[in-house]
Amino acid sequence: MAASAMLPHPVARPLADRHGRVADDLRISLTERCNLRCTYCMPAEGLPLAPDEALMTRAEIARLTSIAVRDLGVRSVRLTGGEPLLRRDLIEIVGDLAELDVDLSLTTNAVGLASRAQALVDAGLQRINVSLDTLDPTHAQLLSRRSLLPRVLEGIDAAEVAGLSPIKVNAVLMPGINDGEDAAQLLEWCLDRDFELRFIEQMPLDADRVWDARTFVPAARVREILDDAGYRLRPHPAPREGAPAERFEVLGEDGSPRGTIGIIASISEPFCADCRRTRLTSQGTIRHCLFARTETDLLGPLREGADDDAIAGLWREAMWGKPAGHGIDEHFEAPERSMSQIGG
Repeated sequence: MAASAMLPHPVARPLADRHGRVADDLRISLTERCNLRCTYCMPAEGLPLAPDEALMTRAEIARLTSIAVRDLGVRSVRLTGGEPLLRRDLIEIVGDLAELDVDLSLTTNAVGLASRAQALVDAGLQRINVSLDTLDPTHAQLLSRRSLLPRVLEGIDAAEVAGLSPIKVNAVLMPGINDGEDAAQLLEWCLDRDFELRFIEQMPLDADRVWDARTFVPAARVREILDDAGYRLRPHPAPREGAPAERFEVLGEDGSPRGTIGIIASISEPFCADCRRTRLTSQGTIRHCLFARTETDLLGPLREGADDDAIAGLWREAMWGKPAGHGIDEHFEAPERSMSQIGG
């Protein structure tokens, strides 16, 4: 949007930006820690972790989320990490946020979910997204650098039994590993279980800085892979309404839908023009974009005694500065934080 068409600065409005977008979807990272070392996210040796005192407490998470929902128009909250199941007080955090008028969901790798799925549902969790890149044990070990696929599948089973629905499965296709038969096998598995599979383009947020625009698997290639495997896709009739995934119906032999998939093409087919997300890191800083190189601290002012109106003002100001697009091109400079440190 041209500068002349930018909107006037809001005094007391929801999380608007100068390009006319309004963020009503909040992603909250609960921890930087993770029990996997996925090649597109973390290095094999892990990353230095912030000290515990630098992280938001349960009470601070509840207060900031309450401000977002009550004062800033947030309607959807997703808890992320790192791996949120590594927060010992996760059940209590879910219980706190479930008291708000908000759609509450969780993104997890499902390692350890088997023992906590029912408690999460009882606390008020509504939906779940599970990261699962392949059903092939060898490829899973290559991608995650851990042999934990059985525990992931056990966690998904427990989530289904506990009544978490819909269950969405997030898969990142990596060239030469799971971008062939694995993709079709995973889709068939999801269709059989009535899960929605979402293919996510690899993003330049890996700590090893090995992302390459010439080799990542773009959305067009994902569609080719599924077409080559005999799957027919039809654009989903439901409006997208700012969702990151472009959804498709997977058609059966008789032309009727067997299920739904989504493709999140942040790089090759960006959806910045209708982005409705705001992000809160585990250290209480706001990121107006996943690929931003700047953050706005909310936790420091909160701990220094700032009232809710002041916190809301800082949050509005942070989102007002959101650029029109993420700027990923040949001159793109990746943020210092990797995906696990930012929150998915």
